[in-house]
Amino acid sequence: MKSTLRAWLLLSACLFGLQSLAAGPEKPITVFAAASLTNALQDLGDTFTKDTSVPVRFSFAASSTLARQIENGSRADVFFSADLEWMDYLQARNLIQPATRHEVLGNQLVLIAPVGSNVNLKIAPHFALVAAIGTSHLATGDPDSVPVGRYAHEALANLGVWDQVAARLVRADSVRSALAFVDRGEAALGIVYATDALVDKNVRVVDMFPADSHMPIIYPAALTTGAQPDAAKFLDYIRGPAGDLAFGHYGFTPRH
Repeated sequence: MKSTLRAWLLLSACLFGLQSLAAGPEKPITVFAAASLTNALQDLGDTFTKDTSVPVRFSFAASSTLARQIENGSRADVFFSADLEWMDYLQARNLIQPATRHEVLGNQLVLIAPVGSNVNLKIAPHFALVAAIGTSHLATGDPDSVPVGRYAHEALANLGVWDQVAARLVRADSVRSALAFVDRGEAALGIVYATDALVDKNVRVVDMFPADSHMPIIYPAALTTGAQPDAAKFLDYIRGPAGDLAFGHYGFTPRH
């Protein structure tokens, strides 16, 4: 009798333990996001978790890198791209939920230099970019894949200076890598987003590219096809008042 009772108590304890595990901490939401969104999204992730108790983890890189990782089976709940093209890429492969896709943010393209540089340029057709670079380099994202590099290539081509500077380009793997080259003085100039220039005190904006020199810079976000239910809450959160406040603080332009 005692052995039977002992066995029943042991079974009950095991079942209680399993139930406790099942009711344990919330499963983290995994967000794959463009590198330029790092600061704003980390802030939003912290406040979202504080409000909901749902943890958020991020993977920041070039949109091209993240899209290909999702295509190759990496698990993500949300994809937040720095351009429309890489979102289109995943949508064409049925890897996002199209009904959840929204154009969340806008940005601007700027020419930057190290903070101690005396370079002074006004961006205009056929401006003296190659002379300003001198014997150094121009850093931006790889135009073959990284969104900021694509915008930069388009702008420089439309302004008639691409052919002069193409061979002097540092093709960074993300906009934050391009920013770092200028920050460290390894490139005399760089082309990044206005929001990236704002968060780095070791660089300064030389001038802003005319809006009509390149396609509009648009950041779409969407749930992936395998997204967990809580991911929809996070997507709504970053598109709401909290998102407007955080993104505005870092210089983004919310799109509604």
